Amino acid sequence: MKNPLESQAPFLPYRFLALDDERAGWEAARVAILPVPYDATTSYQPGCRFGPRAILDASRYVEEYDEELEVEPCDVGIYTCPEVEPVAGDPKAMLDRVAMLVSSLIGHGKTAVTLGGEHTLTRAAVEAHVAAHGNLTVLQLDAHLDLRDTYHDSAFSHACVMRRVWDVAPVVAVGARSCSSQEYRWLAERGGACFWAREATGDAAWAEAICSSLTKRVYVTIDLDVFDPAVMPAVGTPEPGGLDWPTVALLLKTVAARRQVVGFDIMELSPIPGLRAPEVLAAKLLYKMVGYLFFLNRGENPQQRMTV
Repeated sequence: MKNPLESQAPFLPYRFLALDDERAGWEAARVAILPVPYDATTSYQPGCRFGPRAILDASRYVEEYDEELEVEPCDVGIYTCPEVEPVAGDPKAMLDRVAMLVSSLIGHGKTAVTLGGEHTLTRAAVEAHVAAHGNLTVLQLDAHLDLRDTYHDSAFSHACVMRRVWDVAPVVAVGARSCSSQEYRWLAERGGACFWAREATGDAAWAEAICSSLTKRVYVTIDLDVFDPAVMPAVGTPEPGGLDWPTVALLLKTVAARRQVVGFDIMELSPIPGLRAPEVLAAKLLYKMVGYLFFLNRGENPQQRMTV
């Protein structure tokens, strides 16, 4: 039975963009957002468990119309799943839970967007996408390489996530500016690609060079600390010298135009009370990605109509 109060006054649904039932319903939605409020292994500043809810809250004040693409990307339908209950004390069990849920979303024909929470969760999402799509490359936007084999006596720490991702798929890192000597050597020995933050020019040639290192199918993971702290201070492990919004947007647009992005995640928002701009940025970034995946003309020059 429908809530009788809904016929008496407007309500703001607790879903991405506060979408109406037609564009947020399960059956018609082509995109499904999976919020995972989990930060059991964070090592510096905890709080990213509150990230998914903060992003959903902020999204309700994001305009549905995208002036760059000249469409309302939400027309594809965006379903917001309930928050996943964390598994206390067992990171591997938590990853297994998330992998199962992401696999189910893919199996139902949805483009799965995992909304963290800590970056460890990416291992689960990638595992599900590799099982569904076969060979793919993971594009990692991140201030850190996250290639430690163990950290704080755990192989499933946020500091080890990309080492665990390498177990199932190759990774191309972008925006890194902090790592240990062991991580640096491991990446070199593995032959992995890293486009360091200090090398980022933010122009078409830079974006195309990154794109050329990717396979046809790509999974994108975005740790929000890839942004400079002046743009995105609300993260657990900020690092100076990061990327700005136009640079990240151009890269994502280029990859979406040139490759098949099968899924993505946004991780590590640690809300700062009273500071809303980072939450809006994260919500806008998610919405931009939906627009790029579904409404970008393939072969279009990614610099056309770029938002700056």
